[in-house]
Order: sequence, then C-alpha cells, then structure tokens
Amino acid sequence: MPGTKTVATNRKAAHDFHLEKRYEAGLVLKGTEIKSIRAGQVSLKEGYVQPRGGELWLIDVHIAPYDPSGRYGHEPTRPRKLLLHRREIDRLISRVQERGYTIVPLRMYLKEGRAKIEIALARGKRKYDKRQSIAKRTAQRDVERALKERYA
Repeated sequence: MPGTKTVATNRKAAHDFHLEKRYEAGLVLKGTEIKSIRAGQVSLKEGYVQPRGGELWLIDVHIAPYDPSGRYGHEPTRPRKLLLHRREIDRLISRVQERGYTIVPLRMYLKEGRAKIEIALARGKRKYDKRQSIAKRTAQRDVERALKERYA
C-alpha cells in the first residue's frame, strides 16, 4: 500500500492458526518505542493479544530499547494498549471467550507516520491441519513449476 512501511511480520501465525478476521489497531507507545519501531527493531514472534478490563493489550511483543535514550528508555516487552473502536473490542472479547479462539498480531507497520498493528481473530490449527496446508502449498508449487517449464 502507498504510504505504509512494513516494520515486522509474524510469518508463523498463518502456519499455526486459521486466520478468520483481520483488524487494524493503533498502539499506545512511549517516545523511545516509536523510534525503535521506525528503525525496524521489532519482533512479533512471541506476541499475542489479551483482553483486560474491557480493553485489548498487546503482550510479549519485543520492541528493542532505543540506544541513544540511555537509561531513560522503555522496557522491551511491556504490555501495550491497542486502540480500536468499542464495537470491535467488544466483538473480539466475546469471540475470545469462546473456546479455541485467540487474537494474534500479524504485522506491524507505519501508516502516515503512525505505528499500526494488524491483528487477526484466529483459531489454532491441529497437527494434521498443518500437514495438510504444507501438502497443498507443495502441490501448488509443483503445478506452477510444471506450467513454467512447459511454456518456457
């Protein structure tokens, strides 16, 4: 998309979860955090979203400390509040309370200078689901390769 710069992606999320609905959320950040995000020092690998007190919080997302800030920087994995519309928050919280649903961060990006995070309502995949999706991807790759060889 024009005007957006992807900072970090969670590639493992699509492998481990069935992603159902995606949302764009803002983040409540400290000054040194946005500087680290702009530098691309973010890891979404262990992150997840948790409802607390009628709000959604981003947990265990690592934003590296900003070196020039010295000791006045931020804690790398502190919980960060997500900014969404009340209707979206209520809908997500009600779905998470159902068995098997969770909210996972997919990618963090800068949109018009502001940090945004794409989150998804997800249901965990079982082992056979993962094997099935790997087999489907491999078959698709083989078909594309065969077509390329035939028409090249």
